Amino acid sequence: MNILVIVAGTNELSNSNALADAFIQGVQQSKDVRIHKRRLKDMVIDHFSIDFYSPKCTVETDFCELQKRIEEADGFVIASPIWNFSSPAHLKNFIDRMGSFALDKTRSKGTLNGKPFYLIYTGGAPLAAWKGLMQKTSSHIPEALKYYGASYIGSHYEGKCTAGKGKFELVVDKRPKSLASLRVQGHRFAMVVAEYKKTGKASLKHRVQSKIMRIGEAILKKVS
Repeated sequence: MNILVIVAGTNELSNSNALADAFIQGVQQSKDVRIHKRRLKDMVIDHFSIDFYSPKCTVETDFCELQKRIEEADGFVIASPIWNFSSPAHLKNFIDRMGSFALDKTRSKGTLNGKPFYLIYTGGAPLAAWKGLMQKTSSHIPEALKYYGASYIGSHYEGKCTAGKGKFELVVDKRPKSLASLRVQGHRFAMVVAEYKKTGKASLKHRVQSKIMRIGEAILKKVS
């Protein structure tokens, strides 16, 4: 099976990248798995415009590669810092650009066919702030991917990723419990992806969630 890992952290020594690596170690406990990791900071992707709403990717090397990787993946992971209550601009831009191939011709139905995805977040705020506010302000990430037809499997938020007030640097490498937790979650995600690859379907829970979302979209369409 193929799993794509996208890291949005911009520092070379990145907390989100370190957690993604721990997650990958868990995934690698499964047999016959191929992992491709890409860092958005090393890629050049043009800013979104409707001119890019074409499923055929022929111009941008980096975006075309990511499109190919997602289309070929049986599951994918995004690891990202949370900046000022939201995702980095380059991650939001890539998710917007995904609409060129992850939506049908009407731009109203996702084409990812229940593909499983997992989210890893890092931030300077404590877990309570994440649960109370930041999870809501960054909810566009999972909601957009679900709109594209992917299945949200879960997420991990790692808070207080600072070495002191205003000192943002790598700290998670000194958190063995967090790294161990990510390895466990990576292994579990790999099992979900293996089942998806075998059946070609998301789990019943995620199929029901997708159906509820489509019903809600239909109601909104009628109202508007």
